[in-house]
Amino acid sequence: MAEQPTRAQQLLGGFAPKMVELTDDVLFGDVWARPELSRRDRSLVTVCVLAALGRTAQLDGHLKLALENGLTREELVEALTHLAFYAGWPAGMGALTQLKALIESQGAD
Repeated sequence: MAEQPTRAQQLLGGFAPKMVELTDDVLFGDVWARPELSRRDRSLVTVCVLAALGRTAQLDGHLKLALENGLTREELVEALTHLAFYAGWPAGMGALTQLKALIESQGAD
């Protein structure tokens, strides 16, 4: 059975092969695999940084990954609410709105 293409391969394919290689091999193959933080914790950090910086294009995929990595809806809501006081209200509200849309699209309330 053929291996499924990674998200980076799906997004960039042959258009930016070095970026795909770095994303797959270094970011997700090395950095995300380091044992000092769990994938769950790395997801929490990543979601908060992307929300704080307003990187909404990347945030949606990382919200999905955070849920897959074991963060609950309630934990993400709490983290993003907390973030609003440090990174700015628009960052928190925007990220929460994205999370709500994601949860609703998955058929959850």
